[in-house]
Amino acid sequence: MAGQVIKRGENTWLVRVYLGEDGGKRKYHNKTIHGTKKDAQAYLTKALRERDTGTFVEPTKETLAAFLERWLNIVARKRVAASTFKSYQDYVSCYLKPSLGDLAISKIGAAEIQAHYNAMLDKGLSARTVRYTHAVLRSALNQAVKWGLLYRNPVELVDLPKHKKEEMKVLTPAQAARFMETTIFSKWKALFSLMLASGMRPGEAFGLKWADIDFERRRVHVQRALSKGKGGWSLEEPKTAQSRRSIPLPASVIKDLLEHRETQDAEKKRATLYNDNGLVFAGDTGEPPCKQTILSGHFKPLLKAAGLPDIRLYDLRHTCATLLLAAGENPKVVSERLGHASVTLTLDTYSHVLPDMQEKAAEKLEDMLFSGRHTETTESEVRTLYAH
Repeated sequence: MAGQVIKRGENTWLVRVYLGEDGGKRKYHNKTIHGTKKDAQAYLTKALRERDTGTFVEPTKETLAAFLERWLNIVARKRVAASTFKSYQDYVSCYLKPSLGDLAISKIGAAEIQAHYNAMLDKGLSARTVRYTHAVLRSALNQAVKWGLLYRNPVELVDLPKHKKEEMKVLTPAQAARFMETTIFSKWKALFSLMLASGMRPGEAFGLKWADIDFERRRVHVQRALSKGKGGWSLEEPKTAQSRRSIPLPASVIKDLLEHRETQDAEKKRATLYNDNGLVFAGDTGEPPCKQTILSGHFKPLLKAAGLPDIRLYDLRHTCATLLLAAGENPKVVSERLGHASVTLTLDTYSHVLPDMQEKAAEKLEDMLFSGRHTETTESEVRTLYAH
């Protein structure tokens, strides 16, 4: 028998759906329906249709909160960097568990998720926060589909708020030069000049070891990134496969790094306790420095002293890319320097530079095609050309 409806009391029915055999034993899906027999029959018909089309999923009572914890510990922890995992935990704790956590995972549909996103926006949270929450939930529920807990991911049916791209803050060539002049006596001059000239991410710069620098060939090899979490610090794989790269450096940056190494060697000799991790940029004990201390105690004061805009440390990377593109450097070269997955990503990220690049391209065409004696064709010569 494929399925049956069994009366269990006043307006109470047991629906049984035969699902096949599992290890020689007949397997059934049982569901209690409170209502009329017609309601129970409708559920049976729906369940049989889903079973026959391969879309039936045995409902689970596991809550979203319990599932998310399981997903974080079994899947996410092993798949992403420590810093990314920490952000996943924060978004689950702050934006998913409080509103959706008590619902059974099998009961969560697109309507519930859409209402939750709308409520987040009504509370004043940004579109970026909603979109990141969406990314975490989508990844988690994709795993639920793989584990057979859901037939399809309801997150895919939700509309997201439009992402408002923030204006990128970068230094102009003159401002960048003034910033480097201001850093001349800074303890972290080598860090700032390296980031500005290489386009490295802050985590990549802090994860750099002396063995990664080829002083003779003036190159730095990016092979890891520093990650900090509650459990301490660790050196992780780069963000993408393209992030593992070799970057040529200007001679002045090499000079700054050599001077920085001499200063660091002197500090090691004076220190009573120094754990040498081989890091290029280290604190007084050899451990990775505190990024916030560098920002508030060095980087921000230098910007203020130079009369420059208040930018982030990460914006030195953006400045490097913008200066190179504005100077006419090949976007492919810039993309490889930054460690982007594709040149398309580079052009999308720095689209504000494209108008200037197009104008310079037009000027080059003017010089090549319409300047000089080879363009001085008389009217009679033009007529002769057209006649032939």
